[in-house]
Amino acid sequence: MILSTTIDITFTAWVLAFTAVFILGISKAGIKGIAIIIVTLMALAFGAKESTGVLVPLLVVGDTFAVIYYNRHAQWKYVLAFLPWMILGILIGTAVGKDLPGNTFKIGMSVIILVTVLIMYWWDRKKSKHVPTHWAFAGFIGTIAGITTMIGNLAGAFSNIYFLAMRLPKNEFIGTAAWLFFIVNIFKLPFHIFIWKTITPDTLLINLKLVPGIILGLFIGVRLVKIIKDQFYRKMILILTAIGAFLILFR
Repeated sequence: MILSTTIDITFTAWVLAFTAVFILGISKAGIKGIAIIIVTLMALAFGAKESTGVLVPLLVVGDTFAVIYYNRHAQWKYVLAFLPWMILGILIGTAVGKDLPGNTFKIGMSVIILVTVLIMYWWDRKKSKHVPTHWAFAGFIGTIAGITTMIGNLAGAFSNIYFLAMRLPKNEFIGTAAWLFFIVNIFKLPFHIFIWKTITPDTLLINLKLVPGIILGLFIGVRLVKIIKDQFYRKMILILTAIGAFLILFR
């Protein structure tokens, strides 16, 4: 089904979508690890595949704010190490997205996220704090992130793992992730418009009606980030990412 404004979108669907974009605003302001909630609500509102096209332009709106607000904190060496692998994953995800069984995707991604979170928890607690520098680490995590961002807008869990492994402080984490996803989400637009055809003039009109929800979420999210301490922020990201993996599995 291709979404159209001629289709009667129910009041419940609008409530779910507005809640999703409000949480999206909070996420783009720096509260990471909650993307699965956004994706789930949008899927319930508009359908699984159709919701991806509705969501991507809204992500770009949130990303635009994030790169403006957190630009000075961005660490470009990590963006440049991770981005090429994400682009590779997006190309793979575009090719296989139409035929990939939903259950296979959900189970595989949930297992990978949970295992990686457990590894990160163990690594966070051990005495040695050596940062993984081998290209294969960024390559594996980045490629999986690219595939999942194209198919389900769910790369956040994997990018969180990567930036936590690099031991980025809170603001550097947010600023670096902001630029990464700004570039990635713009890169995804042509694939949604011309190949999957999930972005249309009608879905863009829906986007316009939802933008106020993002603005409200950004406003509240910025204030939440300011009161969260660095060490608690790391723990919060790991916990929210693990919860997200379970939500993916059972959604």
